[in-house]
Amino acid sequence: MISLSEISFIVYDAVVYIMAAFVIFLIGKFIYQLLHPSFKVKEELVKKDNFAFAISHVGYYIGLLFSIGSAIVGPSNGLVNDVIDIAVYGLLAIVLLNISIFLSDYLILRKFSVRKEIIEDQNAGTGVVEGAVSVASGLIIFGAVSGESEGLLFGVLTAVVFWAFGQIALIVTTRIYNWITPYNLHEHIEKDNVAVGIGFAGAIIAIGNLIRFGLTGDFEGWLPSFAEAGFELIVGIILLPVMRLITDKILLPGERLTDEIINQEKPNVGAALIEAFAYIGGSVLITWCL
Repeated sequence: MISLSEISFIVYDAVVYIMAAFVIFLIGKFIYQLLHPSFKVKEELVKKDNFAFAISHVGYYIGLLFSIGSAIVGPSNGLVNDVIDIAVYGLLAIVLLNISIFLSDYLILRKFSVRKEIIEDQNAGTGVVEGAVSVASGLIIFGAVSGESEGLLFGVLTAVVFWAFGQIALIVTTRIYNWITPYNLHEHIEKDNVAVGIGFAGAIIAIGNLIRFGLTGDFEGWLPSFAEAGFELIVGIILLPVMRLITDKILLPGERLTDEIINQEKPNVGAALIEAFAYIGGSVLITWCL
């Protein structure tokens, strides 16, 4: 039976962890604004009621939460060492997450200006994809940072290397997704087709979750780690067309997903949500079964 003093220590440690995480979260929020001086968060959310920015920004917060969580989960090494780990890995996660967003703007949504679409045009389709990239990147960082390694400096090195692998995998998979879809993603997202953005966002988060699963765990060597992460990536590449087929044949019987999303006057956002669920749900099932 746990004594009162042990409960007090547990509560005290939990409060310290929460406070440390909250400080890191505030730093992440400040860094985001610092890196985007051309607009004000409060103005976009409150004065302009910019829904596209709200989706994108909430996605950043979710990704930031996953990123910070990677520094908190796992066995304790003592309160002082844990706080140091949260500070070091939390700040590293903020840097990696913001680099991920930058890479997304130039390599995933590369055919138009993401800032213009979200800030000036208030394009919700672009906003949901940008938010999904943040969530997926947060999941990748969670997998890259979580786990035990020998020493803080080596832990930082492995985290950066695995994050880089995860980002490359995410970019490659999005190119494959664009290839398997019977329409041009960038063209329809730029035309404010929210349904296309939602389907694409589901695929991005699903792949991020699979990569996270492949990277999570204690460091046991470069080859075993990359082999497992590579296996999860291959599963994800196979998952995308299979889940799209399942959506067409089972979840939307009698209807063609492409017709619902792009071949009608008002794109069917509900059908796109089903498609996104199929991708994300499939990735969750796979991580449960492997």
